[in-house]
Amino acid sequence: MLPREGFITTDDGVRLFFQKLGNSPNAVIIPNAVHMFDSFKGLADDRTVIFFDLRSRGRSDAVSDDSKLARGIHQDVDDLEAVRRHFGIDRVDVLGHSYQGLGIVLYALKYPSHVNRLVQIGAMQPHAATQYPAHLTNADATLAEFHAKLAQLQQEGGSGDLQEPGKKFWAAMRMLMVANPADAGKIQWTPPYEYPNELSFMKHWTQNVLPSIQALTFTPQELAKMKAPLLAVHGTKDRQAPYGGGREWVSLLPDARLLTVENSAHVPWIEAPELVFGAIRTFLDGRWPEAAKAVLRETQ
Repeated sequence: MLPREGFITTDDGVRLFFQKLGNSPNAVIIPNAVHMFDSFKGLADDRTVIFFDLRSRGRSDAVSDDSKLARGIHQDVDDLEAVRRHFGIDRVDVLGHSYQGLGIVLYALKYPSHVNRLVQIGAMQPHAATQYPAHLTNADATLAEFHAKLAQLQQEGGSGDLQEPGKKFWAAMRMLMVANPADAGKIQWTPPYEYPNELSFMKHWTQNVLPSIQALTFTPQELAKMKAPLLAVHGTKDRQAPYGGGREWVSLLPDARLLTVENSAHVPWIEAPELVFGAIRTFLDGRWPEAAKAVLRETQ
């Protein structure tokens, strides 16, 4: 099945690249097509799946006007809504990985009437400053080695050619994203260094997206208003978004369950595909996966 591809123009004139598969009335939207399309296109067997690249990411427009990036994660939320409106879908399922796992909660709180179900995978924690116990945080030697390599790349800096450092960064990042180094080669999405937007994303991340996330303050009363069921999929060895964060999301939300993926890191669908994709399909079909469990606040 070949995807329909094109661009959606937002209210402020930024074009977002999209890929659409399937023609079912049941639709799921997935941000970050640049990373997610190849892995999740199989969901279109029995539903419509719409992937899109966030502004200044992947094949979407590069944005040079800082005012169109300054809102960070909140702009991503409104761009997701622009995608929904473009396709005229009243209620959608939404799947978000990593920091977009947090973004989809913001979306459900801001646009509750347009959300059916939410899937978080390796989501950033609810409160950026929270420190979890060691058994809920995989701060291991691989993470330390990655930070050392990143510091070295930043020191080397300055040649103007981002391709070579981009390749080195991606090689290190792939190792960070899996628990078993042998699984790094299974991450088959197009390397970020092949997209100019991805090469320059770190500036947008540090100046806009991360500060907007760090400024968030979710109150129990606010989160209690979220009625959409949420499935959190989280690896116990996640280095980039601690497993404790996945547990905390489920303990805070009124209708949420956690699929724990043992001995998996930030891309659990790569390391345990049958478990993860089976659970996601079951959930999007309207049922809780058998392996998904509630988490009580006091058990963290």
